[in-house]
Amino acid sequence: MREETPIEIWFQDEARIGQKNGIIRQWARRGTRPRQPADQRYENAYLFGAICPARGTGAAIAVPYADTQAMQLHLNEISRHVARGAQAVLLLDRAGWHTTANLDVPNNITPIFLPSRAPELNPVENIWQYLRANWLSNRLFETYDEIIEAACDAWQKLIAEPETITSIGMRQWAHVGQSQ
Repeated sequence: MREETPIEIWFQDEARIGQKNGIIRQWARRGTRPRQPADQRYENAYLFGAICPARGTGAAIAVPYADTQAMQLHLNEISRHVARGAQAVLLLDRAGWHTTANLDVPNNITPIFLPSRAPELNPVENIWQYLRANWLSNRLFETYDEIIEAACDAWQKLIAEPETITSIGMRQWAHVGQSQ
């Protein structure tokens, strides 16, 4: 890496999305009880997501399992979204599929592991809250394909809002010394 290589700060995490989806508060006329469906089935998928708050962009994949193979696919997807000629510093937790030597990390990504049990340091945790609050909660999914479709649709809506990614994801401590 040359000294003048631009550095991008990326954050990564994964979320389970499925039939046992969350129920959130919703507005309703006083004296009424809005319908909030609950499902007892267990079909789910995982949304691997990463954001670059400074650029207001992200990269994601929806897969059936959270494992090393899925993480490899996600690293490859992130690599395609890093600006040409830039180096991504990818901050992520210490899940087993993140720390395994079986990953082939692309040359334009440098992983940095966050401290254990510190989800507050990863803004993608807040991205999951935003996706659930706006597009994924209070819904029933009949099939696995509907879960994948909803997860991908929610991510695409997020990507269409770069200012939201920046607002939710920016952590000044991660960008100290970076020219903006």
